[in-house]
Amino acid sequence: MSLWTLLDGAFSMPDNHTWGRRMSCKFGYWLATRHPRSKIHPTCLISPEAKICPRDGSIEIGQHSMVAVGVLLQGNVRIGRRCSIQAYSNIVGFGTNQDTSGLITIGNDVRIASHAIIIAGNHRFEDAARPIIEQGIDYAPITIEDDVWIAGRVSVTAGVTIGKGAVIGNGAVVTQDIPPYSIAVGIPAKVIKKRGGADR
Repeated sequence: MSLWTLLDGAFSMPDNHTWGRRMSCKFGYWLATRHPRSKIHPTCLISPEAKICPRDGSIEIGQHSMVAVGVLLQGNVRIGRRCSIQAYSNIVGFGTNQDTSGLITIGNDVRIASHAIIIAGNHRFEDAARPIIEQGIDYAPITIEDDVWIAGRVSVTAGVTIGKGAVIGNGAVVTQDIPPYSIAVGIPAKVIKKRGGADR
């Protein structure tokens, strides 16, 4: 059992409702912002057991967003206001501040459930005579627009845009763009209907 489990009472999402949870969030915020290229608004609630590192890029997180225990948030990532990233999700961007080819952009009011995987790069593997580790990685940006809900265990692949207001069902693998206000499920994810049953 970790010190943070004792302090926060094993609550999965960071909050400030008890002194122990407040202390955990303060330390989580300090850990996340000790990197010079991490710009995180002071109102954010960050678990001290999240792993936040900009690598060669930069990380920005807007007001009142939350990052839960076990989240891996790495590389070039921009997250808007009032977002929540639930436990053990992996969000990995690539590139630098000058090279944003592997940037992940997440809008405002986005909900990302536990164990989601959002990675803006794919290993090259075309040459069967060479080990995959020697063939490099192709980067492509990922954009998740405002008011999107990504359910648990969803995978979002490099180069995808998920439109405003979309819902991605549990376990889906998103390999192509999802239009705004769509509900998409399956492997690969397919749109099954629009929210509200009408075009926006």
